[in-house]
Amino acid sequence: MTRPLIRIEDIDDPRIAAYRNIRERDLVGREGRFIAEGRVVLNVLFSTSRFSAESVFLRDNRVAGLGELITHIPEDVPVYVADGSVMDGIAGFEMHRGIVAIGRKPATDGAGLLDSLPREALVVALSGIANHDNMGSIFRNAASFGAAAVLLTEDCCDPLYRKAIRVSVGAALKVPFARFPDADTLAASLIERDFSLLALSPRGALDIADVSRADRHALLLGSEGHGLSEEVMERLPTARIDMAADFDSLNVAAASAIALHRLWRG
Repeated sequence: MTRPLIRIEDIDDPRIAAYRNIRERDLVGREGRFIAEGRVVLNVLFSTSRFSAESVFLRDNRVAGLGELITHIPEDVPVYVADGSVMDGIAGFEMHRGIVAIGRKPATDGAGLLDSLPREALVVALSGIANHDNMGSIFRNAASFGAAAVLLTEDCCDPLYRKAIRVSVGAALKVPFARFPDADTLAASLIERDFSLLALSPRGALDIADVSRADRHALLLGSEGHGLSEEVMERLPTARIDMAADFDSLNVAAASAIALHRLWRG
């Protein structure tokens, strides 16, 4: 049976109100919704039980090549279709991919997530990461190197911001995450559950290449520029990534990839 598609011909159609002016009014934080876009991201959205979708919106000239994706969309999720001019008029800019969905964020509990992790687990802990490109890249690295979860302080940006999801290539929908009030609470919660914490900084005591992987290991990363606080650096074991003496400008996302690869290889 062919999946019924709902044709949209009016940019003011109330059924697609959630997609209107996406760039200006991103849905992150609004009633627990988020925007997912692109074939790869939607494949992840509909292959994980962590998230549900309200609807899908497709450019009509993309439908023919999306048969497998469409078959994975639950029957109770409406699939809207429009031509390019209508879709662009609704979104407020040219939607090159022409594949977008509205998702809903589940309630998350930091303690509950930690308690659900296996005895052997690698997690990423983030403090003050405010750049969506970095956030998306860190989630992509976390997925690539087997991290069981990403834990964030409240001052981190939202992993489900449209750009962060896109940069993560859907990893923000794949890797479980939860928030904690601050770095102290996050660190204490990890220590209570027998995690070995490792704070990564250019001022770290050990070269990451010399760090041995523990059964439960948490890699703590801070924002570019300010980095981790002096208090955190004094309390926790620290590591650095050695590099050329005349250059010290490694992006936090790139640093996360190097450190996670080291801990993943163990």
